[in-house]
Amino acid sequence: MTNNMNPALNNMPISPMTPQVIQTKFGDINGDGLLETVLLMGNKTPDSPLWKNLTLAIFYGQTHQFEKIMLKQSVGYNPTIFLGDFTGNHLDDILVISDTGGSGGIINGEMFASINGKIRSIFDAETFSNTLKYTVNYQNQYKVAVRSMNPKKQYIIDLQYKDPDYLADIYNQDGTLKQPIQGWVDPISGLYPVDYERDGIYEILAYQAIAGRFHADGLGYVENILKWDGNEFSVDRQTVAIFGEDLK
Repeated sequence: MTNNMNPALNNMPISPMTPQVIQTKFGDINGDGLLETVLLMGNKTPDSPLWKNLTLAIFYGQTHQFEKIMLKQSVGYNPTIFLGDFTGNHLDDILVISDTGGSGGIINGEMFASINGKIRSIFDAETFSNTLKYTVNYQNQYKVAVRSMNPKKQYIIDLQYKDPDYLADIYNQDGTLKQPIQGWVDPISGLYPVDYERDGIYEILAYQAIAGRFHADGLGYVENILKWDGNEFSVDRQTVAIFGEDLK
């Protein structure tokens, strides 16, 4: 493939109002056999690591056209782009991720792909998080039940590794709850491209933190492996990861 980077992109004037190039990647995103130039651009907030007006800019090698796409979540920290085939069409799709900066380490994530010759948004973390419903309930005998509605699964977390003072705040001496306690599962806090089947097609490993009585009371993570089904990303398989007990 041929790299057709536009030299003018490297000589853009920089002013407080001019978008800056944050990251540049090269890949064939439309199947023309040429490497398109994909730039992540935005406005840097003065004296802060926060970026605003996050935008994808694509320079097409064959037509020399320039396209800009504003991200749905256009404000974030440490924005990055990753190119890879997630949909199985042997073209590079574009995954953009940034940190929200809020509690829980929540991220913004959006993916773009060439659909019928047009670059379309095919996934965003906020919308997908809203489809993943959970309940987190403390149970008698030092356990927490995490239930997923999509897919329908239940996971039991044993809390006996926790500090005795932690357990004494929650449980009576006979192991019964002093009062009902509900936790929650955060929105997506990590999106990682992984080629599990080594076939050149990436799946997405999505992390969601499980919280107990408060955010810092971490109980583990729900790990969803998302796979493209031809129309959208869906949960291919799901697990829960817990924290280990320090051995003395």
